[in-house]
Amino acid sequence: MDTPAPDVDRRTFLQAAAAAAVGLQVAGGAEPAAAQPGSGPLPPAAGPLTVPQNMLGEFGPWARGLIGEGPARLSFRRPEFDRRGIADWRTKARARVRDCIASPESGGVPQAEVVRKAVLDGVEAELLRWQLPYGPPSEAVFLKPAGARERLPAVLALHDHSGKKYFGHRKIARLGEDVNPLVREHVTENYGGLWWANELARRGYAVLAPDAFLFGSRRVRLPDVPRVLSGLLVESPDPEEGREIVGYNRWAAQHEHVVAKSLLCAGTTLPGVVLGEDQRALDYLCSRAEVDPGRVACCGLSSGGLRSLYLAGLDDRIAAAVVVGMMTTWRDFCFSKSYTHTWMIYPPGLPRDLDYPEILGLRVPLPTLVQNCRQDALFSPPEVDRADRMLAEIYQKAGAESRYRCSFYPGTHRFDRDMQGEAFAWLDGQLGRR
Repeated sequence: MDTPAPDVDRRTFLQAAAAAAVGLQVAGGAEPAAAQPGSGPLPPAAGPLTVPQNMLGEFGPWARGLIGEGPARLSFRRPEFDRRGIADWRTKARARVRDCIASPESGGVPQAEVVRKAVLDGVEAELLRWQLPYGPPSEAVFLKPAGARERLPAVLALHDHSGKKYFGHRKIARLGEDVNPLVREHVTENYGGLWWANELARRGYAVLAPDAFLFGSRRVRLPDVPRVLSGLLVESPDPEEGREIVGYNRWAAQHEHVVAKSLLCAGTTLPGVVLGEDQRALDYLCSRAEVDPGRVACCGLSSGGLRSLYLAGLDDRIAAAVVVGMMTTWRDFCFSKSYTHTWMIYPPGLPRDLDYPEILGLRVPLPTLVQNCRQDALFSPPEVDRADRMLAEIYQKAGAESRYRCSFYPGTHRFDRDMQGEAFAWLDGQLGRR
């Protein structure tokens, strides 16, 4: 096959979009550029453009108005909800989220087989495989300190999206020294050169890193889709070769739109499928003899942070939650940033009832850490700050303000060593690591 063009991950796409559409920002942003000589006459009676550039053009202010400025219908910030009735509020709000997200049945506790074992830098690792009721077998990596015998605090480690669906758990966990160069590059760029799931295991945790739906072992295979979708792209005899992986990732980025629409036609949603599979992984982690099921956390960057948000908001088995590089508001997605993000985010109809950060707020008063980067181009800074205020208000109203922390770091989208250091120390405090 021809050599494919370079992989268009979200960071690359943002750079290209910025060059092509300077001035795309929230209300109150830059004025549109003046027409250039030779670009043709302006439409008759064209006055100054009063609508800030946004995802929907002149329809943007109307769509933003549908969201409104005040707390949504099931927001805990509304005056009709208070801490005395927090359990009833949570039950009602979670039921609404589950209705919107429409997770399909995904089975009970997975029955895992151990495919391979390894010991690396003081960490025992197992490559696991289990079969869900649908699709190809799922793979995950289980990690623990070498020689550990006591029950351990545990973390469900959730990998990112990054427009790179060929890889799943391999972005954050490893079993040996043989690492694909594209994975090593990804870890260097996003994680400070550390496979952070292994770092947590070395620190004293049991860690499970599963492949998400559509990633790694759960990816869609080209021979299984019609030619109208796969085009000239075919499975290679050496799928681990760099340009084959890049070509697959480019194709899978576009195929996600098809998957999301098809799932809606099946009565479910992409976030619903992802959440259900993450809950099955959580089932398995809690079932391990090495794990203390009362001390389980989840953590992830980017779409891993998104997965943490949904899982921690809807499942009280998550005793502590870390959401990295994935916090803003529905208003930000609607008006400014939907083009930078995956279909894994969007539950139909929910913005009328809860804002995006309030999904995570459903876990109040359980401990929560959110980490943001100030120059993260995936989000609008004012809306990131607004999301932080929402969560702080929820925790304060519940009398649990000390259990919510939000940190801001300089720089772009990442979960680097400094951020990992804060997150791991915070987890130590929340889970009582000994």
